[in-house]
Order: sequence, then C-alpha cells, then structure tokens
Amino acid sequence: MAGWRVGFVVGNREIVQALTKLKTYLDYGTFQPIQIAAIVAMNEAPDYPKEINAIYRSRRDTLCDGLNRIGWHLVPPKGHVRVGTDPRAPTARWARSSSPSTLVNEADVATSPGVGFGPGGDGHIRSALIENEQRIGQAVRHLRSALTKLG
Repeated sequence: MAGWRVGFVVGNREIVQALTKLKTYLDYGTFQPIQIAAIVAMNEAPDYPKEINAIYRSRRDTLCDGLNRIGWHLVPPKGHVRVGTDPRAPTARWARSSSPSTLVNEADVATSPGVGFGPGGDGHIRSALIENEQRIGQAVRHLRSALTKLG
C-alpha cells in the first residue's frame, strides 16, 4: 500500500496552522479504511514507530557509511527513507560514469535520478532504504567493483 501514509505534525503553532490551511485546500483527507488501520496500529503497536525508526536508521547508516568509503562524501539525512547524493562531486574519481543507468547496467544497482524529484535534484541519484543491511552492503560492494572497473 505504498503511498497510503498517515502522519502528524508537531511544531511551531503558526507554521502548523499555515500547513493545516494549505492541506485543507489541497486534499480532502485520508481514505477512511487507512484512518481505521492507523488507529488500530497506534492502539495495538505503540512502540512500532521506534522500532521502524531504528530499522531505517540502521539501513541509512549502512548505505551512507558504504558510499562514504567508496568516495561519495555525504551527510546522512536526519529523517528520511531515502538517501540522495551527487556522484559527480570532486571527490568521486569515477564521476563521469555514475549515472543511474550506468549503475544499473554495470553494477546491478537501481537508483532514481534525482531530477525526478525536482530541479534541485538534477545530477543527483536517490536511493530508497527498502532493502535490509545485507542487501545494501551487497549493493555498495557492486558499486565499488563496477566503478573501480570504469576508472
């Protein structure tokens, strides 16, 4: 049920009120079965958010540490299920070869082109943290091997 998310906002009263007004104009609310599922989840698994945060933090750290070791210098995101990086950074010796299509063809690693998420993502790649740490480690090893061959 990707995309069927339920969330909440906590913060500055004025900003939250502005967001509430904006959201009211943009959508009509969450599909009722999803609201009911969220209520059940919150009542029956109150520690689940902490558990899932720990899982994603571990995946993020595995990916970011691995990418940093092979030359992509990036700061881990503080609260996201994706990691975006610019493989053309001066510290990446194989920058010319690290487009998303090259990564798929040469390393068997799928990423998304960052430009698909807005003009600020142009030249970046985006990786979702959907795999476990072992698969993420395997992807980093494949990247290192393929990008070393490419020079």
